Amino acid sequence: MRLPAGYLLVLLCCTTFAFPEQRYSGRGLILKVDQVHKTVLVSSDAIPGYMEAMTMLYSVRDTKELQRIAPGTLVDFTLVVEPGTSLLEHIRVHKYQGLEPDPLSARRLKLLNQVANPLTTKAIAIGESVPDFTLTDQNRVKVILSNFAGKVIVLNFVYTRCALPNFCFRSSNNLGLLQRRFRQRLGRDLVLLTVTFDPMHDDPAALAKYAATWKADSNKWHFLTGTAEDVRRVCELFGEDVFQDEGLMAHSLHTAIINGKGKLVANLEGNEFSAQQLGDLVQQVLPATVRKTTQ
Repeated sequence: MRLPAGYLLVLLCCTTFAFPEQRYSGRGLILKVDQVHKTVLVSSDAIPGYMEAMTMLYSVRDTKELQRIAPGTLVDFTLVVEPGTSLLEHIRVHKYQGLEPDPLSARRLKLLNQVANPLTTKAIAIGESVPDFTLTDQNRVKVILSNFAGKVIVLNFVYTRCALPNFCFRSSNNLGLLQRRFRQRLGRDLVLLTVTFDPMHDDPAALAKYAATWKADSNKWHFLTGTAEDVRRVCELFGEDVFQDEGLMAHSLHTAIINGKGKLVANLEGNEFSAQQLGDLVQQVLPATVRKTTQ
């Protein structure tokens, strides 16, 4: 039966009214980018009124936006929900602005520090091989990065005297939660490395005490120190900014992921990603080394 043109117009209007386009502001950590299929895998924060925090594969309206992001990038975006589909647009890199303690003062100290102590080592870019280094762990055992070939490595930076819960404590807690989430993989397919940037105070004894806070298995989670020169080189490799500020340490925050081939996969800056998101990213890297995944 053929319907009158006017009826079809009313029906179309009603359908459009019943299913309006909806837009939500979101934030998440990029896990995978697929330029060919115009999709991106995101570990998203909860979007109030729409969905809980979860990992989802999204289509992208403008593929040019994919050129600015990579695994480990924290982004803000607009989620567009249309009848039968959803997609992302206006994907923006979420810039981390904070440095401990006060961002403005820390920025000034950083500039002075760069003049007094210019960098001697170039930071590694994503996709590059990580140069070998040797440090000493909490058991006074020499730890050589290349000895972990074939394993995924998660590496972060702390100092044990840090008093702010959103900085070193949070970074260490993230790795503590990785230790729990990937307990069956740890030591076999995955290794955790925590490097102190305060070797003057953080000797192996201090690191052993700090490691006990997280019930760290010393064969699988190494807390590393070394000479001031060796520690500084490792910090510079990963872009970790450190400088003295009235007896304490002003610093940035970096958490790096190295794949089984020794290449830098991601270098997350700041403290605005969750342990869940970090774990989701690690899980994406693990299949490149081993095929079985663990939740």
